Amino acid sequence: MNPSKFAITFACYNQVDYTRQCVDSMVKHGLDLSRLVVVDNGSTDETRSYLESLPLGGRIFNQANLGCGVAWNQGALALQAEWTIIMNNDVLVSKGWIDNLITTAEQNGLKIISPSLIEGPLDYDFDAFADESSIKMKSALRLGARHAVCLAVHQSVWMDIGYFQPIPKLLGYEDSMFFHEADKAHISTGMTGASWLHHYGSITQTAMKQERGLSQKDGLGYRYNYRLLQQSWLERKLKKIKRVRQQKRWCQQEIAEFGQSMHGKREQCAFVWE
Repeated sequence: MNPSKFAITFACYNQVDYTRQCVDSMVKHGLDLSRLVVVDNGSTDETRSYLESLPLGGRIFNQANLGCGVAWNQGALALQAEWTIIMNNDVLVSKGWIDNLITTAEQNGLKIISPSLIEGPLDYDFDAFADESSIKMKSALRLGARHAVCLAVHQSVWMDIGYFQPIPKLLGYEDSMFFHEADKAHISTGMTGASWLHHYGSITQTAMKQERGLSQKDGLGYRYNYRLLQQSWLERKLKKIKRVRQQKRWCQQEIAEFGQSMHGKREQCAFVWE
């Protein structure tokens, strides 16, 4: 795929070890780092010196933590392309992940697409797993699914609904607001079994909660952010029930056909499919 067709961006705040692992996995699988823009949200560890050592397509150093929405917008605007991949920094990528992601989107008329995920500790051979799974589950597609760990966004989406809400106090709710607007505009989304990431997930979320003095039961986002959706309690409840039921159907169908699903977690050195 022509590198100028896509751009990648992620935001980071401390936790330089995860950022380093993410970038190393990209380099390992052939990514030209000139297609990557990293936005640092006021890190106080070694993140900035590490980023300065890389041949990135762009690096933006914010003086304070402005939140994901602001940072994602900064990265997306700094290096514009037909497809912009917005992602977390606590992930590992696999061989062919970009080609498989965008090709699947174009073949199915999708404007937002996410890869499959394994979340949790890296206590298995992810590269070998991803190589096998991306072939085995190449045809697997969850129409209507998506997630904010990684999403490829077509440039037409920015024109239709705009960018992410640039409000720092949303504290991680920017993705929900963005997907809400995408649904209202009937923008086609999906999740593909042809592209895989490993996401440390709860490990990094636990660290962020500890840093902010939150208990593990607390959410990272402000607890009343849902009011921004302007939906009643009943409407949100019914949508959640519908979403959970659909995820269970997808999981059951994929396990029946492929022996695994597009979303797994590592628990006690084993895969738990969701």
